[in-house]
Amino acid sequence: MKRSEVKDRIIETASFLFYKNGYNSTGINEIISETGIAKATLYNHFKSKEEICLAYLRFKNSTFIEGIQTYIDSQPKGATQVLAIFDFLGLFFQDKDFNGCWCIKTVAEIPKDNEIIRNEIQTQKNAFIQLIGETITNNLDDIKGEEIESLARQIYLLYESAVGESHLHQADWPIKESRNLCARIIG
Repeated sequence: MKRSEVKDRIIETASFLFYKNGYNSTGINEIISETGIAKATLYNHFKSKEEICLAYLRFKNSTFIEGIQTYIDSQPKGATQVLAIFDFLGLFFQDKDFNGCWCIKTVAEIPKDNEIIRNEIQTQKNAFIQLIGETITNNLDDIKGEEIESLARQIYLLYESAVGESHLHQADWPIKESRNLCARIIG
């Protein structure tokens, strides 16, 4: 197997385990066992569990951003594309492996002073806010300038709340209500 294939398998396995069981509850030996590799092979690709965590966060984020952008673009132009952010979340919630937000789960498990992981998560969240802002810009003609940034942050907060609360309640009503609030806001 090629080096890049082994690395990808490690990332995919660690991603599944971290998301399902949590960062702290998943040990290096479990990743090695589930991947079916030697410990030396893992350490040839990653120097630490923290490096694996960063790869996990980047893997989950790139999959998410690609998926949500494709979904938004598949919807009719206008407010429907903005609301599609929540429709995508509704589909994500229906997935049998839905376990909330991988970023929030991870940041809750790391020490407060772990700036490397915290900065990666902040970068990802800011990129998501930017995606929302671009969706607003491309679909809502009556909103301009500074209003776009503020509205993008409001929608982001609704989205993040919907993720957390739908996970907590194991129900999709937080997603539906957040979508309804968003529809009122963009009115």
